[in-house]
Amino acid sequence: MKVRGANWTKYSERRSIPRRMISELLLIVLFCMFIWGYYRKHGEDHVYPPGPPTLPILGNLWTLRFQLHHETFIELAKIYGNVYTVWLGQIPVIVLNGFKAVKEVLNSHSEAYTGRPLLPFFMDLMGEKGVVLTSGHTWKQQRRFGQVALKKLGLGKRNMEVRIQEEVQSLLEMFAAMEGSPTDPSVWITHSVSNVISAVVFGKRFLLEDKDFQKLHKATELVIAAPGTLWARIYDLVPTLMRHLPGPHEKAFKYFHILCSFIHNEVKEHQELLRSELRAKEDMDFIDHYLIQISKTKCDSNSTFNEENLVHLVADLFMTGTETVATTLQWALLYMVAFPDIQGKVQEELDAILEGSHMINNEDRKRLPYTNAVIHEIQRFGNIVSVGVVRKCMADIRLHGFKVPKGTIILPNISSVLYDPEQWKSPREFSPLHFLQENGTFETKEAFLPFSSGQRACLGEHLAKIELFLFFSNLLRTFSFQVPEGECQPRLDYVQAATLQPYPYRVRAVLR
Repeated sequence: MKVRGANWTKYSERRSIPRRMISELLLIVLFCMFIWGYYRKHGEDHVYPPGPPTLPILGNLWTLRFQLHHETFIELAKIYGNVYTVWLGQIPVIVLNGFKAVKEVLNSHSEAYTGRPLLPFFMDLMGEKGVVLTSGHTWKQQRRFGQVALKKLGLGKRNMEVRIQEEVQSLLEMFAAMEGSPTDPSVWITHSVSNVISAVVFGKRFLLEDKDFQKLHKATELVIAAPGTLWARIYDLVPTLMRHLPGPHEKAFKYFHILCSFIHNEVKEHQELLRSELRAKEDMDFIDHYLIQISKTKCDSNSTFNEENLVHLVADLFMTGTETVATTLQWALLYMVAFPDIQGKVQEELDAILEGSHMINNEDRKRLPYTNAVIHEIQRFGNIVSVGVVRKCMADIRLHGFKVPKGTIILPNISSVLYDPEQWKSPREFSPLHFLQENGTFETKEAFLPFSSGQRACLGEHLAKIELFLFFSNLLRTFSFQVPEGECQPRLDYVQAATLQPYPYRVRAVLR
């Protein structure tokens, strides 16, 4: 048996000093954490609503698993109430849950709630341009112009409806060509929906095999998904470091550059046509109208109309106009396969109410209460926007008794509204009865907020509603959608991204 001698004693004595130093350092760190936590808990109670305990540097990112997940926010509300604060690193975010809490902010006419915060990832990716990520004067001008331009281009009029019907017909032909063979509908749906907004902003449609168009779809997918990833949270936590490190975030930057470059080229072509006076007034698209607006306001020092804002506004319209409608329609077919009895009832109503073989138009919606209710329930239950888009306080405000300073971020958890048990009889079940009165007539619900609400509601909400109705009703009247023989029922859970995506699935579209 070996005995430790003098050498060991001397060695242990030499090591005792750094051990004491380590212990002292740990005590100092723990003391700092205590003081920091106490400050967060008590020192700012008069400013921010209380929330879950925080960690130094990380805040509540560990609690949130580095994701802004709607179900996590709903669970936290059971502990801390419908209004509480989480910290994304050093950034406080006030989370609102449930219809009553969310409504106070979204439906407020106060401009104090109309701001849009720009965390480091978004700032470096897209900047404060366009309409989605701007605030104040820039946002007001860009949004107002967008509303006016869309009306000039026929939103709510017959010519816009005809454009949508052309894409509906194209999609029907794609499904028909498969003759009932199993297919993944996502690519065709995305292409058709994307062509609707392309006709609006670019004045043209693209073929399915067009390589540039495929790149735009890829860019849309990556740029929209990126903010919901772990890498985006880390980027916001240490932006200076992340700007110099490789990682998945680089792909988002690359593809957003591809999207903007494509739009820049389109702008140049439009400028040449306008200068040569070859563009007929009836052929003008969104880019044409914006370029004319730039020319009209070039001497106005308060004008925010310029090429940079044009490129980003078109990017905003293209990405949101493609992603939301296409994803909702993918959920729509998935639910019709999963709930064949509901699919059958929609088809019974379509057959009973509509006569002849005319292409269904938006006016028919008034005569199809059950079909309309099913579309609304797809949006409610599918809940693709999840937590919603954050707001920024543009002035000091008082929110639920707390004095909240200017610049504070507010996150209205849209899911908590669409699943609010006080507003829906069976919020976690797919039921079109949520939108039907006892006599079978359609009824709207104030808590139906898939497009958000108030002054910052989705710019393309009206267009999206028309698209959803025309695509869905024409698809269901023409085909019965079934699970391919020998395949399992598709999954009803989702892939977490900036929007909630269905897992890939295949269907058979059988001509009726």
